[in-house]
This record gives sequence, C-alpha cells and structure tokens, in this order.
Amino acid sequence: MSDTFDALANPVRRKILKLLRRQPMSAGDIAEKFDLAKPTLSGHFAVLKSAGLVTAERKGTTILYRLNMSVLEETMSALMDIAGTAREPKGRKP
Repeated sequence: MSDTFDALANPVRRKILKLLRRQPMSAGDIAEKFDLAKPTLSGHFAVLKSAGLVTAERKGTTILYRLNMSVLEETMSALMDIAGTAREPKGRKP
C-alpha cells in the first residue's frame, strides 16, 4: 500500500488517473495533456504500474493504459478507515 500512497502523492500522477477515470488512453494521448518530456512521463507511468493503479496493454506500437479501480477502491477504503469515516456494518457498534 505504501507504493500506492507514494504514487498518489504526485499531482501529475493524480491527473493521469483522473484522465484514465473517463476512459482508457494511449501513452501518446496522455502525453498531449502535459508539457513534460517523454522520459519523465514514462517514469510516472512506471510508478503508477508498480503501484498497481494502472495496467498497460501493448497493441502494436501503442501502449493503452487503464485505471485499475480495484486498487484505487482498496486505497480509498484504507484512507477512510484511517480517517474514521468507514461505515460500520448495521447492528455493529464500534
């Protein structure tokens, strides 16, 4: 989970995740949204993949990135638990 929090700490990576929330996108389409060098963006993609937040699928010369919602939901649940905002099952007292 530490890798996930590290990945989310960077605003560029958070913006990439927001873009992927709408639809899967190619690396080129994502790169058009940023004024960053390709090696810099590749580093961000590597961090996101390592954290399990995105998956990458090669189609010919194109890499298509997708948001991995299950990892994102697990992270959100952990944050809600830390913040004490997680819902308790009905009938159960904290």
